[in-house]
Amino acid sequence: MEIDQVRAFVAIVRGGGFTRAASILHLSQPAVSRRLELLERELGAPLFERIRSGVILTEAGKTFLPHAEGLLASMRDGIDSVRALHQVDRGAITLALVGTLASTTLTGCLQRFRDAHPRVELRLRTALSQEVSVLVRRGDATLGLRYGVDPHPEMLSVAIHAEPMVVVCSPRHRLARRRSVAPSALAAEPWVAFPPRDGQFYDPYSWSLQNRLAAWGLTPAEIVPIDSLTAQKRMVEAGFGLALLPESSVDEELRTGTLSAMRIAAARATVPVALIHRRSGYLSGAARALMAELAVWPTRATPPRLRPSSAPRSDPPSRGASRRSRRRSPLRSR
Repeated sequence: MEIDQVRAFVAIVRGGGFTRAASILHLSQPAVSRRLELLERELGAPLFERIRSGVILTEAGKTFLPHAEGLLASMRDGIDSVRALHQVDRGAITLALVGTLASTTLTGCLQRFRDAHPRVELRLRTALSQEVSVLVRRGDATLGLRYGVDPHPEMLSVAIHAEPMVVVCSPRHRLARRRSVAPSALAAEPWVAFPPRDGQFYDPYSWSLQNRLAAWGLTPAEIVPIDSLTAQKRMVEAGFGLALLPESSVDEELRTGTLSAMRIAAARATVPVALIHRRSGYLSGAARALMAELAVWPTRATPPRLRPSSAPRSDPPSRGASRRSRRRSPLRSR
């Protein structure tokens, strides 16, 4: 068995067929077919079933896939570890993260890392929590930030933060200005939330609303499915419902007053945020530095923004100079 045969197999899976795999590998389609044929002969089982729309994995293919991806990831780790002997603080790091974590504090954290390591190429990918784990496990990402720890035996997860969740509403909502709101007062309210995922892609954040509603005795509730955090916030601003969102993802809207936070008379909801990487994966010095930066990210305060009212002003002119200025000004109202 040769590594190129394994690489061809994985490329067919990710490309969805031989034509796309040939493009990914910069080979001819017959060359890709030949490599797969030799691999199947070595394994003694077909890895794909040919159908009209392309190919699908056989049971043998499904069984072999995680080992093939692990083999390629391990090879990349070996290459990176050797290169790191001569290129300290260089190379590339791919961080996969849940998009809703990209708050002002996290982007500030990543900017600090980039400024401190200008020769390291930091690549970012966003996905659901389960998909973040898949990207890290198969070696497409070095590190991952996701909601909830990953129990997979090949992964190491460290909980670094308990993300506070806040119920937000339109500033014009009837309960927006209440000092305290009992959960029972929300019984007739619709909720804006991500649509439910199937069991394969369980996401702790997506399910936190259902868990919280059940704890408050508000099930069943009307759910307005919106598959975008930005769209959810705009819908809530327009009065289409309430939403349970990460506090860091609505800091801008709460500061400007386009959203209001409800003070629910109950325990605050949180969802754990975990930093993950492969247990056997190689971590360069730069990757370890990024892990250290991410581990303290939640404790760093967001620098205050300069508001127009707090902008520095020059010393006021004297009273006489002010009167003279008003007399000369052609824009003075009459």
